Amino acid sequence: MSKRAAEGLDNGGAALKSGERPETADLDIDEAGEFEDEFEDEYESEDEIIQAGVDGRPDAEREAEEQAAAMDVDQQTFIVGRNKLEPGQTLSPDLSTYEMLHALSTPWPCLSFDIVKDGLGEDRKTYPATMYAVAGTQAESKREKENQLMVMKFSGLSRMERDDPEESSDDEDEEADPILESKSIPLTSTTNRIRSHQTPASDSSRPPTTLTASMTEAGQVLIHDITPHLTSFDIPGTIITPQQNKPLSTLRMHKSEGYAVDWSPLISTGKLITGDNDGKIYVTTRTAGEGWAVDSRPFTGHSGSVEELQWSPTERNVFASASSDGTIKVWDVRSKSRTAALSVQVSNSDVNVMSWSHQTTHLLASGADDGVWAVWDLRQWKPQTSPTTAAKPSPVASFNFHKEQITSVEWHPTDDSIVAVAAGDDTLTLWDLAVELDDEESKDTGGVSDVPPQLLFVHYMEHVKECHWHPQIPGCVVGTGSAFNVFKTISV
Repeated sequence: MSKRAAEGLDNGGAALKSGERPETADLDIDEAGEFEDEFEDEYESEDEIIQAGVDGRPDAEREAEEQAAAMDVDQQTFIVGRNKLEPGQTLSPDLSTYEMLHALSTPWPCLSFDIVKDGLGEDRKTYPATMYAVAGTQAESKREKENQLMVMKFSGLSRMERDDPEESSDDEDEEADPILESKSIPLTSTTNRIRSHQTPASDSSRPPTTLTASMTEAGQVLIHDITPHLTSFDIPGTIITPQQNKPLSTLRMHKSEGYAVDWSPLISTGKLITGDNDGKIYVTTRTAGEGWAVDSRPFTGHSGSVEELQWSPTERNVFASASSDGTIKVWDVRSKSRTAALSVQVSNSDVNVMSWSHQTTHLLASGADDGVWAVWDLRQWKPQTSPTTAAKPSPVASFNFHKEQITSVEWHPTDDSIVAVAAGDDTLTLWDLAVELDDEESKDTGGVSDVPPQLLFVHYMEHVKECHWHPQIPGCVVGTGSAFNVFKTISV
């Protein structure tokens, strides 16, 4: 990933106006860091104007040539992630398809981030929007000591300007500049994966305790309490002490680095699963004395690295793992044998990511190194007959649209047919599994072949690594790559 520095970002937490609604696809931030709202319409070249005039040829001949030219254009429709740009060409987003679009930069790119749930309300649709997140950086190898855990507040996220007055909002501050505020916790290693967890406070007048678990390149798992950092954004004068920047615990049971970590959504006190490149999975539980107890016996069974872990959204003792061995396994923490209850071969390549639907809990989505992402019905998975074999059921749906590795996949928090997918082809796509075309509709694809009808939206994003739906702002997607992108489309 390339460095994308943000001028003026104060690691101590000063506000940075670094948002932008880009005119071009690389989403650059202007020198002053201000958000630019000027968009000039493209105009036809002089040659195009001349060709459109009367040229002395018969109308029929001219119309036939124009139709042939139109067919050639259809056959060469540019598909983001599929077609290559010619030298000197750039991509420009169709701004009319976005309800909101912002780009915000950090000192170093971030491989992973997580959205932190806040107390601003559910189902928010007003602008400007505000959200909170946590991320870990990936500094250059020679400057590894500049890495940090970033606690962030994004504010001033306004709606796109509309020419139609009926679509305008009554919000007084709709045109506010987007601002990224950051509180930084120094780290000495790249963060491969980070996840947050909240424990409700005993006193309803106090905010919940927000914890983070970071899997680092050094093979350690760091647990931090970022509650004071979040509080400092909204209470002026709050000072973060060096002690509050220290981890609550540093877990060293892994002998290799890892990319898999997840908090149990059903155990509020805090229960963690982590996996490494040796194929080992550990369970860590918070104790009554505010300590952390690691189960000394790891779960084993994968012949490759553990790439993703997720707890079941409904069963507190069940979790799933995805591996570079091409399998997804389902485990029960109560198992004395420490072997998987279910094992399914879902790909012939590495399975990088997966997502367990919170609305329809028998559905699981997976994303692999070959660019294929698929949906599986867990009810069709049968217990494995041997620890060395894996079943091979058919997926409910499978899509080979992306031609590079899938780097992130996540179900919509409230709609069990919508999925967000990020890939190594610099695209973040939105999909609607409920869409089906009849025979007549399938014949009319607008001249674009090999594009599934379930594909709703393609967002270009440089070096995109991970994406998440905001659980409290319907339809809002956040992605991390060379910069953070926050957007909401009109279609979702």
